[in-house]
Amino acid sequence: MRTRCEPCGRLADGTTVHRWVLERGGTRVGVLTYGGIVQSVEIADRDGAVANVVLGHDSPAGYEADPGPYFGALVGRYANRIAGGSFTLDGRTYRLARNGGPNSLHGGERGFDKRVWHAEAVEGGVRLSRVSPDGEEGFPGRLEVSATYTLDASGALRIAYEAVTDAPTVVALTNHTYWNLGGAHELRIAAGHFTPLDDASVPTGEIAKVDGTWLDFREPRPVGTGLDHNFVLDAPDALDALDAPDGDRDGPAAELSSPVTGRLVTVRTTEPGLQVYAPEHLDGVALETQHFPDSPNRPHFPSTVLRPGEVYTSETVYGFGIR
Repeated sequence: MRTRCEPCGRLADGTTVHRWVLERGGTRVGVLTYGGIVQSVEIADRDGAVANVVLGHDSPAGYEADPGPYFGALVGRYANRIAGGSFTLDGRTYRLARNGGPNSLHGGERGFDKRVWHAEAVEGGVRLSRVSPDGEEGFPGRLEVSATYTLDASGALRIAYEAVTDAPTVVALTNHTYWNLGGAHELRIAAGHFTPLDDASVPTGEIAKVDGTWLDFREPRPVGTGLDHNFVLDAPDALDALDAPDGDRDGPAAELSSPVTGRLVTVRTTEPGLQVYAPEHLDGVALETQHFPDSPNRPHFPSTVLRPGEVYTSETVYGFGIR
């Protein structure tokens, strides 16, 4: 295992951004202190050719100038959408920025993806941390939050999130990496249900079966474009089962592969949902492990409420291989 830290550029205000490079088991990953961005993941194809398989920019300035796609970003304080840019918690209504049409999107106008994080080396990788003050982007509570990026013995990328608060709040974090494995993609998702959307791309509250719809990816098939949907995972992995072999717990939550290059990405997670985003204007597929969109306004969805004395934890592992 090799880890190094290097300056990689400056933001418009002169702040220096560092890149942490993690290498192990044939995998090399670059993580920026700006936005917790996964800037690069270098893996081999079936012929041994190594290439970067994620979309992004060469410098921090590129990400700062082009924030809209959320390339590789650590997204929060709340990933995805909150309808109408507001929610009510314990009888109090909180107003958020409406930066996604009529909704709050990915933490607001200046969410976690646009912040510089403190970094420290840990065994196998790097831990990024920051304090989100009470009222930041309209969210209540002072939130102490961290994201730890490590490579395990197989070269899999593990991202572990943790947060505590001093007042009731809502938290839902994810990583927004777009994967491009070097050709047309096939996708399998262990999900028999999804959350249908209204005209503003917010869940209606229904949990519907994928049977007979174009969202049935229980068997591998081409991804195509136009996907921006939350899938309800059949059996989210427990924290102590993330290292289980593929035959256990019905295998990974999702698998993305390229028949052209043979590259394969598997996804294991403790989260109940997976947002798949495959826009027509980008040649990549985002696999965002998360709680459901608009959960603060949908009491029957898995809760995203965090209270003082509790610890928010979430973990996702991206494995790499050849098919």
